[in-house]
Formats: sequence, C-alpha cells, structure tokens
Amino acid sequence: MSDPSSSIASLRKSYERAELGEDASHADPLAQFDQWLKEAIAAGVPEPNAMTLATVGHDLRPSTRVVLIKGYDANGIVWYTNYASRKGRELAGNPYAALQFHWVELERTVRIEGVVEKTSDTESDAYFHSRPLDSRIGAWASPQSEVIESRTALVTAAARYAAQFLLQPPRPPHWGGYRLKPDTWQFWQGRKSRLHDRLRYRLDGGSWVRERLAP
Repeated sequence: MSDPSSSIASLRKSYERAELGEDASHADPLAQFDQWLKEAIAAGVPEPNAMTLATVGHDLRPSTRVVLIKGYDANGIVWYTNYASRKGRELAGNPYAALQFHWVELERTVRIEGVVEKTSDTESDAYFHSRPLDSRIGAWASPQSEVIESRTALVTAAARYAAQFLLQPPRPPHWGGYRLKPDTWQFWQGRKSRLHDRLRYRLDGGSWVRERLAP
C-alpha cells in the first residue's frame, strides 16, 4: 500500500489567475475587501460569505470554526451566534480575534485581526427576526458546543420550542451578534512560482498604512 502522505506532499498548483499591486489596490482596506467580496459573489464562489473565526481561551489554546459574515462597514465585520458557545466564552475572556476568508477559485485570501464587541440589542433583534422560522427555533433548541445525548434530543427540543412559540419566537438572551473592529488586514493573491502578492494594512494613529509583505 502506498504512503498517503507522499501523495499529499506531491500536490502542486500554480497560481496564475491575477495579481495584487499597490497601484491597483485601494488605499482603504474596507474598499479593497468590498471589491474582493463582490467579485467572489459575482464569480459564483461557493459560500463566499464563509469565514474562519479564530479565538483564544484562558488556557491559551486557539480554536477555529467557520461562521458567516452578515454585515460590514467602517465599524467592522459582523456575524451572529450563541453567546454561550465555546467561541462566545472565549471572546468574553479575551476579546481579540482573527477572521479569514479563502476564495479558492479566485486564489485569494483575506485575513483580518482586531478587537470584538457585541452588537446592540437592536441590531441583534433585527437580524434574528429576519431569519427563517426554523433557524429562529434552532437558536433556542441548540445548546451550542455542549454535549448532548443524541440528535433525537435536539429535534425534540426544537419541537418543544416550536410548540411554545408558534410563529413568533423571541430572540434568546444567549444569542446575538458580534462585531470585529479591524486593526490589521492582509490581502493575499496567489502568484506563479510561490512569489505571491501579500499586502498588509495596519492602523497607525487613525490612518491605514499599506505595506507589502514577503510571501
């Protein structure tokens, strides 16, 4: 039997779709992100709004998971989740986090770092009530990140809350939004011969400084 690790080690891909130069990039990282996200959506990239969220707990062990961006503007990047989940508990103890988008088909990655805060109750309520009914019931039924007895127990809890709230479930007190306020952005564009383009934007005295990093 062949060694599977040897076949993995031999995988190669030459990145040649595009380039990212200083002259062609935006001075404002939010404008650059807006352009790239819209291009990912227009290109039909699967789940273009999916991003990896990294947090660190009191034990200093990092953890990651994929969440969905639900808004972005000059104030930051927004997503919604269960505040009592592992990520919620870790953010309560350490409000610094990192996000990463990877649009494989476009050979692009965006990394974002910064401090995280909860969105307002008004924002969380508005988004919660825009969700499909099943998703709103699910927010009540799932004790996210906790050990559960079985899937049957989860489905039973969902049925119980559906019967209790009918068509008008309120937003659970343990569920809402987070906003990451960036202080660092990195835009990575794959290039030939592993000489990738990598531009970093860092906040310095209220202004964004753009600089090229070695790949």
